[in-house]
Amino acid sequence: MKIALDAMGGDFAPKNTVEGAALALREFPKITKLFLVGDKARVEAELTRLAFSDPRIEIVHASQVVEMSDGAVEAVRRKKDSSVSRAVDLVKKGDADALVSAGHTGAAVAATTIKLRTLPGVERPGIASVMPTESNVFVLIDAGANIDARPIHLLQYAIMGAVYSRHVLGYPNPSIGLMSIGGEDVKGSDFTKDVFKLLKASSLNFRGNVEGHDLFENPVEVVLCDGFVGNVVLKTSEAIAHAIFSWLKNEIKKSPVRVAGAILAKGAFKTLKKKTNYEEYGGSPLLGVNGICIIAHGSSTPLAIKNAIRVAAESIAQQINPHIIKEIARYHDEGAPASQPAAAHTET
Repeated sequence: MKIALDAMGGDFAPKNTVEGAALALREFPKITKLFLVGDKARVEAELTRLAFSDPRIEIVHASQVVEMSDGAVEAVRRKKDSSVSRAVDLVKKGDADALVSAGHTGAAVAATTIKLRTLPGVERPGIASVMPTESNVFVLIDAGANIDARPIHLLQYAIMGAVYSRHVLGYPNPSIGLMSIGGEDVKGSDFTKDVFKLLKASSLNFRGNVEGHDLFENPVEVVLCDGFVGNVVLKTSEAIAHAIFSWLKNEIKKSPVRVAGAILAKGAFKTLKKKTNYEEYGGSPLLGVNGICIIAHGSSTPLAIKNAIRVAAESIAQQINPHIIKEIARYHDEGAPASQPAAAHTET
């Protein structure tokens, strides 16, 4: 397995990215090559600081970095020597099987879509984020790649999300829910009603509309929404999980009895924190592009980077893209309606 890491992507790069790369190489012997793409001097300095060396590392110099203030498509066109663009180039040339980036999400989406193109039958890629519930995990798609989606895009997200859920997460027949404001099929916007009709007419295991409380109380394996809604859901959920632990910690400190009780319940707290910690999930695959791209959190820690590399390795091993191509083709063979011209889209 050969993976390209955008070493300059993220709020704490290259420190956290290089440290995460070292953790991944120690834990995953199946990785045969890890490209660290970025400022060579700074990447080498981090490796020296860690006193880490591995023959599987290859540094690919990139003189530019996409800043968070840069426009997504414009950054790809103007910063051709950026670390994320060079990482995508490695995948395009076949030197790498996958890329991982914790940098500018829009730039990563734009670079992969422009340079790698989408898979046959897929019009827009979608970010598939794995989120926890009490009893399982589910895939939220799209979590921020395409905020101006059309109904056909969500139908394609449903197919891709089901493939990922089946082949990577292990659910034999993933159930699918459409994010809306009511469980009835008459609830929602014109957009969600049109999506509902497409899903209902398909052979997918479509449960119907799901509301916000269903995500964690009555979960399905795949939750569909456009990138605007998905990104809000994802970041709100992360913020709530963080806030609850902060509130709990403050309340426990107010009483010695509570502190003693917390010590007794320490194992439960650790398990719950691990389940809700984004670092454990690492990164989210950008499904639908002709290559493997894993989008990691901008504030990724070394542990998160390590796990994002793990997700990339899992996607390589499970051959996700051939499965997506097969399922998209099967949908069209079943007599899918003709696609309409694609609308302009914007990545976050």
